Amino acid sequence: MGWHDERRKDKAAEQEQARLDAVAAAQIEATVARTRSETELAAAQLAFAQQQQADAAHRADRAVRRAERDARRATRSQRWRARVSGLRAWVDAHLVDLLIYPLAVVSAVMSIPAMSAYGLQVYGDVTGSALFYITELGMWAFALAVQVTRRRHPERPVWALLVGVWAFSAVAFGINALHGLEYGVDAAVVRGVASVAGVVAHQLVTASPRRGKAERDAMRAARLAARKLARIRRAAVHAAVAEIDTDGQARLLFAPGRYQLNRRGFTWRGRLDASIVSGLPVEDVSSTPWPEFDRELHALLADAATDRPHRPDSNTSTHGPEQGPIMTMNPGSEQQKSNPDRRPRKRARPHRGLDQLRAELEAAIAANPGSIDLTSANSIRQALRCAPKFARILRDYYRNR
Repeated sequence: MGWHDERRKDKAAEQEQARLDAVAAAQIEATVARTRSETELAAAQLAFAQQQQADAAHRADRAVRRAERDARRATRSQRWRARVSGLRAWVDAHLVDLLIYPLAVVSAVMSIPAMSAYGLQVYGDVTGSALFYITELGMWAFALAVQVTRRRHPERPVWALLVGVWAFSAVAFGINALHGLEYGVDAAVVRGVASVAGVVAHQLVTASPRRGKAERDAMRAARLAARKLARIRRAAVHAAVAEIDTDGQARLLFAPGRYQLNRRGFTWRGRLDASIVSGLPVEDVSSTPWPEFDRELHALLADAATDRPHRPDSNTSTHGPEQGPIMTMNPGSEQQKSNPDRRPRKRARPHRGLDQLRAELEAAIAANPGSIDLTSANSIRQALRCAPKFARILRDYYRNR
């Protein structure tokens, strides 16, 4: 083989190597380009994702700001509606005040400067200009005190404040009328009326709360009940028993039970009488100290009237079975005999309580059933020989059993 063949082989090898280098370079360039494109794509995707996130954050921020703005707007609208509704409710509740107070303001505007000028004229210095404090503001101070007391403390009496209102109103009317006499009688009347017109309207309409018929009836019934309770307490205090201990301390003892207040003639002092209420159990009132004391007192008086000792051998003359024997010093033949009352008087029976009367009535019914009509107070009274009041109480008790 000659050098020409070797040269051709070398050229072919060089060409092949060059081709391989070109292919490798092309592959490297393609790889680099592909890597660059992938990097650029990743960067573009990352930028796009960041842009998407930024847009989403911006949209969320805008939504939050919009929601806050809507909430503030709704709050302002709700607050405004609440203020308007509150104002309407206040106007509805104080409609009468809104009609009356302008009259009071006009009355004050007309009277205060006139009284200030009149006081300055009377006193001759600046101290007289404070005269309207006495004439105008004095009556208004009492008028507003009446209104506040009646609304905040309706249980308190306001008669003293009302006396102050009308007294200062009379003073204001008189001084304004006296000032108006300088211009004539008609001017005096006009100034006096203008001074007190606001206070009079305020007291008639605003100071006293308006009440319906049902509320007035309830208050009237409450006042009657309070007065009756006060009378019953006074009667209970009058009838109470005093207990004094060894140290000299005293306290009142009251008999519990159900009582009815009865007047004693034309006096205001009442008396408590035991009573039975229909539908309620009968309480034992005979255990109280007063009925027991009455029974013992009646028994003692009856025994003293019938069991007086006398000597049978003495000459006596009687003036009645209830008086007992009378001792005389004259002989029997010379003593003029009196004619005793042939109608014997009934012996007073001792006081019996409701429980004792009820026990006697039940015993009489058990001994002879049907002999007493429990629905008739007259039948019970004749059987027990008791007062009609107790007979009616027993009749009501057995009727409602």
